[in-house]
Amino acid sequence: MFHKTLLTLGLTLSMTLVSTNVLSKTLSDDAGNKVEVVKPAQRIADAWYAHHSLLMTLGAGDRIVATVNHPNDRPWMFTVQPSLNQALQVHGKDFSSEALVARQVDAIFVPANDPQADAYRQAGIATLMMNFDDFASMKRSLLTTAEVVGTQQAMQRAQDYNRYLDQQIAFISKKTAGLNAHQRPRVLHIQSLHPLKVDGRDTLIDTWITLAGGQNVAEQIKGNMKEVSPEEVIHWDPDVIIIGQGAGNWAKSDYASLFASLKAVKQHQVLQNPAGVFPWDRYGTEAALQIQWAAKILHPELFSGLNLVQATQTFYQRFYDYPLDEKGAKRILAALPPE
Repeated sequence: MFHKTLLTLGLTLSMTLVSTNVLSKTLSDDAGNKVEVVKPAQRIADAWYAHHSLLMTLGAGDRIVATVNHPNDRPWMFTVQPSLNQALQVHGKDFSSEALVARQVDAIFVPANDPQADAYRQAGIATLMMNFDDFASMKRSLLTTAEVVGTQQAMQRAQDYNRYLDQQIAFISKKTAGLNAHQRPRVLHIQSLHPLKVDGRDTLIDTWITLAGGQNVAEQIKGNMKEVSPEEVIHWDPDVIIIGQGAGNWAKSDYASLFASLKAVKQHQVLQNPAGVFPWDRYGTEAALQIQWAAKILHPELFSGLNLVQATQTFYQRFYDYPLDEKGAKRILAALPPE
């Protein structure tokens, strides 16, 4: 009887250890930190605005229980993922560690170099620093996020999205790779009008401008959201100006008259960038739609068969499980909120 009890106890302990090994895994985040994550992570906090779209793409948007986004700023995000309305919402980028513990958060995603990361770790929350600035690193981040979600469906969705992105890149680059400098419109992407900020090289913005068959006139500037003078813009004299969501109203800005002599203004090529769950031009999975939109506006003759409304509807159904109608797709393409 004694030996039978010891055997039973031993088997129970072994099963417990196996169970623990199965339910936890050490992952590397985008900063190279080793993070032990309990899988699957059922309750997630997300401190990076753009990263929400990755979780939604994986079918895990309903696991976000704490968010830095707000319905007034991201109306499409909260429409497509209504469960976010019940999540803890904070102003700014910092959560209270106590509030996250009270909500039994399993894991939190933070942007690179987030100063609050140590506080979250000290509270015993698996903390993953996420960062991507090109398509390759975004695909890697999506796979890491799928590992944290910890389901086969999430991993399949990540792989499906990465294949879709690769297909769009291949489709567009096949048509634009052979364009010479004279055939590539000179593009300026404005992130803010007040103050005047643009996006330079070594950014996802520069990547999609080039892929879509354009030239970034701010390529001598490195990084995102860099402040420049109006004189620099006048010197660049871009063929196309793309205004990011939240940049401000071009028509009501001081630059509407100041930049009246620019080629882009004269040729009516000051364009509003689409925005849906997240601004397409920045760091979310809708970057796969952004490259199609940019290619179409820069080279309409090369992409005459590309139906952006249909592409948007298909994307939302496939990757967000959302039945977007034609009117909704047109509003997103015009950077308008849901009706």
